[in-house]
Amino acid sequence: MFKKFFLIFLINIFFAFKVYANIEIKARTAILQDFLSGEILYEKEPDRSIYPASMTKIMTSIIAFDLIKSGDLKLEEKFIISEKAWRLSTSGYSSMFVMVGDEVSVENLLKGIIVASGNDACIALAEGIAGTEEEFAIMMTSKAKEIGMQNTNFANSSGINDPDNYSTVRDIMIMSNYLIKNHPEYYKWFSELEFTWDRTGGDPITQGNRNPLLYKNMGADGIKTGYLAVERYSLASSMERNGRRLVAVGSGFETKKSRSRQSSKLLIYGLTNFDLVQISKKDEPFNSVDVWLGKNDTVKVYTKDDIYKTIKKGQKKKIKVKIVYDGPIEAPIKKDQSLAKLKIIYDDEEIGEYELLAFNDVKKVNIFSRLMKSLNYLIWGDV
Repeated sequence: MFKKFFLIFLINIFFAFKVYANIEIKARTAILQDFLSGEILYEKEPDRSIYPASMTKIMTSIIAFDLIKSGDLKLEEKFIISEKAWRLSTSGYSSMFVMVGDEVSVENLLKGIIVASGNDACIALAEGIAGTEEEFAIMMTSKAKEIGMQNTNFANSSGINDPDNYSTVRDIMIMSNYLIKNHPEYYKWFSELEFTWDRTGGDPITQGNRNPLLYKNMGADGIKTGYLAVERYSLASSMERNGRRLVAVGSGFETKKSRSRQSSKLLIYGLTNFDLVQISKKDEPFNSVDVWLGKNDTVKVYTKDDIYKTIKKGQKKKIKVKIVYDGPIEAPIKKDQSLAKLKIIYDDEEIGEYELLAFNDVKKVNIFSRLMKSLNYLIWGDV
């Protein structure tokens, strides 16, 4: 009965869809993502298998953060240090320098892992949570699969040499995204420049964060370095500037200096060659659609998620944004009812479709008003 209505408007912005970079990063494998849009801005063999080394500790931290969030673990809870954990503080590995029999809080263990990259702290936390490190590694792998890490297996909590502890830079990026999105209050710890452990039976030990990008004044605020002789140097990194975040992961850097320079190059490339544009802000009115037989003639609509697109600087493109629906939509309308589709089109190709939901209720008019509106439509064709 009713014709199909289209609300069409143009956004004059720069846009690049599935952008591939024209730079070269000196690493065996690397990836760069615009955090909010999810666009991949650079990739180099992103699904190549790697040994993640200490980047493994991101998942070790995530398991603890999830348990804290659910109320099953507390920061002030203390775990007793086993001989297995202590041995990793005496064998040349990165350490927090715990002692056998120490009772160390979860908060201190986590900061020992995140800032000091302590392998001993990893085992202490794993044993305290799961009983054994082996059981904890099963939890880690299960979580990895849950969040979409398809090519990852964790065999230990620290990332020390084990052929069964493997991942990819794409999976490490997914893991980093999960950490930042779900635990922003604890993610701040990854930017702390030093951690002081007031150890038992000795002077306090202060260690600096191993992430070189934190010292460059470029907006970097995480995440984790890694090194194994077989893998060479690796780094999961992130920077935020003016509300925009980029996440990069690289592995197979030949030297520490190369890791720092190439990771910086990758992040700065994303920052200076692309812009981020917000199309829609979640839970806020986006536009309106027409209503039939309602106490209001229109109803505002919104998207339940933020919608972002990454824009390549210097390339003017036009995006057509359509609101598509069969309407006007007959009242009554319930808040959050799906009413229309938001379609984003680039070069005559649809690149995104999103539900548009009713921002509020719209009640139906009384029978007299309905009759008058119907007569008006029959006579004048006016809704």
